[in-house]
Amino acid sequence: MKKYSPQQLALRNGQDREEIWIAYKGIIYDATDSKLWRNGTHYEHWSGQDLTDELIDAPHTEMVFERLNVIGELIQ
Repeated sequence: MKKYSPQQLALRNGQDREEIWIAYKGIIYDATDSKLWRNGTHYEHWSGQDLTDELIDAPHTEMVFERLNVIGELIQ
């Protein structure tokens, strides 16, 4: 699996580049085609970052990531 740094993930925020990527538990997902992530935002959440700690406040479970394609691994 290809590895990406937090800085590389941050560029895929729907603003700097067209790609909209989000990370969860060390895995990076492509949300570019998701209607829920238009312009790189989903409610008060921003793409291009690790959302692991933010899922606690979400009204859904981590199963939502199963709908997205895996891009790679987030390295620290």
